[in-house]
Amino acid sequence: MTTGISTFLLAVGAILYFAVTKTVNGIDLTTVGLILMFVGLGGLIISLFTLAAARNRGTRTTVVSAAPPTRTTTVIRDDSVL
Repeated sequence: MTTGISTFLLAVGAILYFAVTKTVNGIDLTTVGLILMFVGLGGLIISLFTLAAARNRGTRTTVVSAAPPTRTTTVIRDDSVL
């Protein structure tokens, strides 16, 4: 479950829990809203931990570059020409 779906479930659950006043026979909409909020919150926590773990794995990779050898320049100073 991604963060977008988790946020969507949280929003729908909050709407059902706090804003809907209609009743449906056999279904308690406030309970459904509460369940959706818990599922969305759990999914959000899991997805954030997953993203953090993937980010940590990405920073530990070592990049080896095949750079060409560097040139060295030798400067000989001749003080007799002053």
